[in-house]
Amino acid sequence: MPSNPLEDTGEAVRSFVVPETADGIRIDLFLTQVCDGYSRSQIRLAVQNDGAEIDGRVVRPSFKVRAGQNVRFRLPVVVSDDTVPENIPLDILYEDDGMVVINKPAGMVVHPARGNWTGTLTSALAFRFQSLSDVGGPTRPGIVHRLDRDTSGVIVVAKNNAVHLHLSAQWHDRKVQKTYLALTAGRLDRDRDWINASIGRHPYQRDKQAIRENHETSKPASTFYEVIGRHGRVTQVKVSPKTGRTHQIRVHLAHIGCPILCDRLYAGHSVLTREGLARASGETLAASEEDALDGGCDEVILDRQALHAHQLTLVNPQTQKEMTFTAPLPADMGRVINLLT
Repeated sequence: MPSNPLEDTGEAVRSFVVPETADGIRIDLFLTQVCDGYSRSQIRLAVQNDGAEIDGRVVRPSFKVRAGQNVRFRLPVVVSDDTVPENIPLDILYEDDGMVVINKPAGMVVHPARGNWTGTLTSALAFRFQSLSDVGGPTRPGIVHRLDRDTSGVIVVAKNNAVHLHLSAQWHDRKVQKTYLALTAGRLDRDRDWINASIGRHPYQRDKQAIRENHETSKPASTFYEVIGRHGRVTQVKVSPKTGRTHQIRVHLAHIGCPILCDRLYAGHSVLTREGLARASGETLAASEEDALDGGCDEVILDRQALHAHQLTLVNPQTQKEMTFTAPLPADMGRVINLLT
């Protein structure tokens, strides 16, 4: 990964020298003035996403520039206001007049973003349903919450704004019960425990999060885990996040020395082979965990992070009844478990 967030991104980067006339103004306002065709909100969002540097240092939107400073800025990608419908099959777990619950497959991006404009859940929803909520904006119709691209499992979609707001309030008030299943690259000694550690932006890699205390981007995060199976250096766990920070489960499990299998960002490997699994779960362990998971060129049995949103419990906004939705374990993770047992 590049250490400089503005290098090797494939996006347009502009460079400026701050003139005397701009001395002392906010970076987002300065960039709005010098970059034609973008609104201040678009500029501010790009800066928030580590898109601006002053003399080689990433800055926040409130930073005040000084005359003579060198500015580098990654121009924002302007997303179309139209979601393009695509005929993509959906595994629907539940549907009523107000919401639909879907078992999202691994590899599907929830909504369009840089580098992922097609094949998204929102495109599939736009093709399948006549009406969805627009609370989240034109590019996120119906989307109440999200899952990472390579995380499979339960996701809830709102059909109208009233249901969307009710569901969002449940997430905000932490009334939604979420259970994930994961396979970790490591041995958890405790049968169950809480992980309480604040999460914020990674200091160098803009697509990662990190454990960060007392940083301007850090927020409290709490995760409960319970071991359901141990197999050498591989552990099956059930995970229940209390908060909902970006990459929370992935960051927390990596923090305690047991990153999720095939998690490219936090485990350092992205594929698991049959030989690698045998070595990791056998009596004779390799010199290191990373070696144990590197099986060479034999059959690949898992090529995405082993994390599945298994169960979700919430109150149906229309009936006011508590409901639980369950997505069965996907075939790829099930195969790994079968080989382990």
